[in-house]
Amino acid sequence: MIDKTKIEQAAALLLEGMGEDVGREGLKETPKRIARMYEELFAGMDQSPKEHLEKTFSIQGNGMVLEKDIVFYSICEHHLLPFYGKAHIAYLPDGKVVGLSKLARTVEVYARRLQIQEQLTTQIADALMEYLQPKGVMVMLEAEHMCMTMRGVKKPGTQTVTLETRGLFAQEEKLQEDFWHMMDR
Repeated sequence: MIDKTKIEQAAALLLEGMGEDVGREGLKETPKRIARMYEELFAGMDQSPKEHLEKTFSIQGNGMVLEKDIVFYSICEHHLLPFYGKAHIAYLPDGKVVGLSKLARTVEVYARRLQIQEQLTTQIADALMEYLQPKGVMVMLEAEHMCMTMRGVKKPGTQTVTLETRGLFAQEEKLQEDFWHMMDR
C-alpha cells in the first residue's frame, strides 16, 4: 500500500537536499504531485495478475496466440529512473484462451512496480503458466533504460532485450522459429 504522506515528506526532503526552496511558487505543490504520480506508477504493487487471467474461454484449436508490441513503462529499482519499451507474448493454449486485453493488463501489473527488466520478463511468463496453464509461453521484452541514456554510460537508443520460454517453447526449436517468423510480419 502506497503511503502518500511519506512520499510527500521524502519529496520535500529531496528537493531541500538539492538546495531548492520547497516554499517557492513552482515547488509548493510538487511533493503532492509526486505522491499522486507514484500512486499511479506503482499501482501494480497492490494487484495480482490472477484478476486478469482467471476468466478464460474454451477453444478447440491449439495454435499459437501472439500479442506483440504491448507498450509498457516501468521504473528501475536501482536508480528509480524509467525504462520503457514493448512486450511480445506468445502462448500455446491448452483448451482455453484469455481475452487479448488481459495479456496487456498482466504486463501492466508487473511493470507498475519497482523492477528490473529481467525479473519483469520472468514474472510475466510465470504468471501466464500459472493462471492460463498453456502448453507453453514465450515472452520477449525490448526496452530503453533511462539509467543508460541520461546518466552513466549515456547511450541513448540502446535496447535491452530479454527472453523467457516455458513449456513447449523451451523444448521445441520449431515453435521458437514460428514466433520469430510471426514477429517479422
